[in-house]
Amino acid sequence: MADSTYDTFNRARMFMELGDPIYAARILEPVLEDEPESRSLLELLGRAYFRSAQLNRAERTFRHLIALDPVDNWAHIALARTLERQNRHEEAATYRRMHAAMSGGSLD
Repeated sequence: MADSTYDTFNRARMFMELGDPIYAARILEPVLEDEPESRSLLELLGRAYFRSAQLNRAERTFRHLIALDPVDNWAHIALARTLERQNRHEEAATYRRMHAAMSGGSLD
């Protein structure tokens, strides 16, 4: 019997906690094919990509999150940090400012 989405999410989260973001991403990717607008799955997948330095994939995932919910301040700061890791500081500044505006002024 196949795992439920909930079970897969929890298993991926466990692998993230154990320090294996590559495996976490690997088990999340097929689930997202069936649920491409699941914000919780996308957030965990984006974190897995970011932590495993798959920065282009992390960027795409965080941009998708922002497209689904433009006022998700966490997605804005996650995208900013991803862009900064790619030395794209000017582009990151836009998302950092959006995060600051939505979170009450903090640029972190």
